[in-house]
Amino acid sequence: MSDAFSTRVLNIASGSGETVVDLTRHCEAFLREAAAGRDGLLNVFVPHATAGVAIIETGSGSDDDLLAALHTLLPADDRWQHRHGSPGHGRDHVVPAFVPPHATLPVVGGRLELGTWQSVCLVDTNRDNPHRKVRLSFLG
Repeated sequence: MSDAFSTRVLNIASGSGETVVDLTRHCEAFLREAAAGRDGLLNVFVPHATAGVAIIETGSGSDDDLLAALHTLLPADDRWQHRHGSPGHGRDHVVPAFVPPHATLPVVGGRLELGTWQSVCLVDTNRDNPHRKVRLSFLG
């Protein structure tokens, strides 16, 4: 691959409960190496059918609010056609329609351009899969 493109796969332990995992420090560490001070784009991709990527504030309750909103919008009950796994797991397969499995973010001078309170987060409602992969790709 050329110097203009670099990629890395993170292995994230998301646990056995619904969670929002802040990936911002992983993204920043990757960009220190991959971007080397250049401008470009960071793509964050979760290759899973039951997880997504969100750009949200964390630490002040917004991450819990997101999980609560998803639980209200997509209850973990028996209404879902997709019926393997733990009860209500079918809703986990609908989550990526609301929290997409990717985000593309600007990188300026090798640094991620986020707003003051924004963080890059993995959103995982699937209690049956405690390990996730996240692909970071820099194009610059």
